[in-house]
Amino acid sequence: MNFIQRLKSDFTYVTGLMAILKYTEDITPFSENLLPDDWEKSVDAHSQNVAVIFDGQETTYGELDLRANKFANWAIKQGIQQGDCVALLMGNRPDYLAFWLGITKIGACCALINNQLASQPLAHCLNIVEAKILVMGDARWEQYVSAQSYLDVDVPAWVLGDIEGGHGNLETVLSNISSERPDKALRAGMQAKEIALYIYTSGTTGLPKAARMTHARCQTMLRSMVVSCKSIPSDRVLIALPLYHATGGLVAAGCALMAGAAIVLERKFSANKFWKIAIETSATNFVYIGEMGRYLMNCEITPDERQHKITRCFGNGLRADVWSELVERTGIRRVYEFYGATEGNVNLLNVDNKIGAIGRVPDILRKKLPTRVIKVDNQTEEVIRNQQGFCSETEANEVGEAIGKIDPSANRQRFEGYRDKSKNESKIVNNVFEEGDSYFRTGDLMRRDKDGYLYFVDRLGDTYRWKAENVSTNEVSEVLSSFEGVELANVYGVEVKGHEGRAGMAAIQLANEIDLAALWAYVRSELPEYARPVFIRILETENTTGTFKFKKVDLVKEGFDPNTIKFPIFVSSAEDKSYVKLTVDIFEAIQKGERRL
Repeated sequence: MNFIQRLKSDFTYVTGLMAILKYTEDITPFSENLLPDDWEKSVDAHSQNVAVIFDGQETTYGELDLRANKFANWAIKQGIQQGDCVALLMGNRPDYLAFWLGITKIGACCALINNQLASQPLAHCLNIVEAKILVMGDARWEQYVSAQSYLDVDVPAWVLGDIEGGHGNLETVLSNISSERPDKALRAGMQAKEIALYIYTSGTTGLPKAARMTHARCQTMLRSMVVSCKSIPSDRVLIALPLYHATGGLVAAGCALMAGAAIVLERKFSANKFWKIAIETSATNFVYIGEMGRYLMNCEITPDERQHKITRCFGNGLRADVWSELVERTGIRRVYEFYGATEGNVNLLNVDNKIGAIGRVPDILRKKLPTRVIKVDNQTEEVIRNQQGFCSETEANEVGEAIGKIDPSANRQRFEGYRDKSKNESKIVNNVFEEGDSYFRTGDLMRRDKDGYLYFVDRLGDTYRWKAENVSTNEVSEVLSSFEGVELANVYGVEVKGHEGRAGMAAIQLANEIDLAALWAYVRSELPEYARPVFIRILETENTTGTFKFKKVDLVKEGFDPNTIKFPIFVSSAEDKSYVKLTVDIFEAIQKGERRL
């Protein structure tokens, strides 16, 4: 980047940050202006505008608010009070938004539970937030039943729809509930530092953790993309991500609802139908996560990719190769890649379309954006300290962990953490650059180039050591995902008896049948020897979470034993120049050290 380019980029980032700060300057942890206040202001300004388009039906701001009021008044009749928690287990639909908006109107909070959960994980989500009531969409009753034996206390359940015998049919009850706005006195005395929502981590590394989402944090997320995307009332934001996810349910929803624009809401993402839906609904913007971009680009090129009205999109996790292809194939020039952990205080935004970057921290903004990349030990996951006992920032293009300075008095620098406080300690590192300072550990490895652009590399702990070398799972995954027929790839290390480190294993989801010999040759040509997966495992779609992430903790635990794993496993064979089926005989030979890896 030359001087003129740097100056232009600095100007873009400075003006962009200032615009966002001005739009959110009234949001403070100690303000009495809460999330439902922001919503009601938007309703009063845009009551006749369309708020949600769903299944061909349009719901206005005024209608959505009336529905939210009904939920609020119903909750009051159930004895829900300020500070209580009500849980929601529901698929995408307008009532999803109306419900949690209504619950926050009376000073209570709402736990947004992954609607795929059942049994112990579902019970855990209810137990950890001490939910008073669970409200479900139809077809969720069996999930609740499977969780009952794991509950700490009985949690009354209601279904918004028909179930056998009509038991707990909330829709029937709502017909007799007032749609008047609840008295604001019900949330009197509350400040924006109090909890509005609980949003759970995806569960890829264990049981879901309930992230504490304060009113201030939710307000910031709801408003965060309005300025950058230049949202206006005529916009239509296409959301095909689950609403229990912060990216879809808060950032994307707010991009529309805080601007008087409309949400085009889909029940779930469909790569084959995406562009057709975009055309039919006149969508102008959409939200993505990286895997979604990969799915879209794996589809055959069609005229629909160029016949839509979408001018920009935003989201996180879009890999550079997919990003370039998306822009070229669809004509969408403005891609706003952002980074932000649900529970953390590190927030980055790419505002100048630098492909592959998640944002930039120019030297001129280092005080305003206190995100740093520090040196860590990839194996122990401990920060590396110098002789003075402090941490050191990485050099240009050196990989390290991203951290964010904690300041309880600054809205964007607070660390709210998890409901289970025991989970918070490992996320904070103290005495980083000076005595007494504290930083939030993202657990994400990044690199910062000489111009200040930041790039996501991997999750800390998602690297493993094999043949005396560190292997980045994300980098190997990118290579595999580029092979024709591979829809998604998740890479991890598995322990092998008699070997130091971990052997690489890739769990892949296929779009169609693949030639294993061709894959073996491709891997050999694209990756160094130590990074080539030793094992390949074929997965079905149900092994991913609702946001297309793999449940890695389960995969690692299962290892590569063909006696216990029902899905096919293949092992690299130099003799066959292919990946061959891992039989029980081959497995035992590996365990005895009779087969070289």
